[in-house]
Amino acid sequence: MNIIEPVDASSFDKAFPIQPFTIRHAFAGNPLFALPRIVDLVRELPRDQIEYNSGKAEIDQDPNTVPFIDLKPEEVVHRIETCGAWMVLKRVEMHPAYRALLHEALLSVARGRGNASLREAGFEDVRGFLFVSSPNSTTPFHIDSEDNFFIHIHGEKFFNIYDNSDRSIASEETIEHSIAKHRNVSYDKKFDAKCMAYRLLPGDGVFVPYQWPHWVRTANSHSISLAITWKTKDVQRRNDILMFNSWLRSVGLPQPAPGKRPALDVAKLAVFRTLQVATAPLRKFETVRRVLRAIALGRRANYFINTGKARAA
Repeated sequence: MNIIEPVDASSFDKAFPIQPFTIRHAFAGNPLFALPRIVDLVRELPRDQIEYNSGKAEIDQDPNTVPFIDLKPEEVVHRIETCGAWMVLKRVEMHPAYRALLHEALLSVARGRGNASLREAGFEDVRGFLFVSSPNSTTPFHIDSEDNFFIHIHGEKFFNIYDNSDRSIASEETIEHSIAKHRNVSYDKKFDAKCMAYRLLPGDGVFVPYQWPHWVRTANSHSISLAITWKTKDVQRRNDILMFNSWLRSVGLPQPAPGKRPALDVAKLAVFRTLQVATAPLRKFETVRRVLRAIALGRRANYFINTGKARAA
């Protein structure tokens, strides 16, 4: 089999990239996802690329009241079976071994769809997010800003995705907030009528389309999963406009959704990307990244940096 392939061979033609579908993968058993190697990765990543808290969260979790745990990141991994934690290691593609793995996986998809390269297939800004969770942990209802092959490597996980094509689950303003401020969004049980529920075992996975809300729960053993994400040029453009719209809203200037006023979108994009280029050299430094996030997104923008002195579970 390819490294990643759909369970239904027609899914790439009928569903991709606008509908979820199940996939299989060849990562289960890869030593890069063994707990001792993940401990090494924790020690190698910048601190602001590691987010963790208690796994005892609600589906409709208020991000301002997420319970923290008083452990160092590597202790969380060492004790993941018993410490009741949820953790994500962000941007693992910055490590050469993981970057090679992500690119090899997406290249197998690209070639399977008749493309010669990642760029030709539209796989740009490729990133990896490694999840390590204790038994019976919940990832709250949220929206992501990219397309995602979510692959499950260890344990058992229940993955619930909600149809947002009609915007009845999350409004444009809610989506804007999730992209620019915090990923969590409000959940209501009535949304379950539009839920697609998946039970994932090692070797299983699911394609999660851009901006489709979802929440996740682990079963009775610790869980390891990897999100392989990318952004097409259209997605990058929409995200940048949403980021700029969010900043304008914060100063009292709410904006129309991307696409409503194309000429205005072009002007916003030019300003936003000019600022991006100007600050790019500064974002190489973790301390500066924290300051820039606080300036652009507010004083709580660095919520995910767990100091161990915040709310205890």
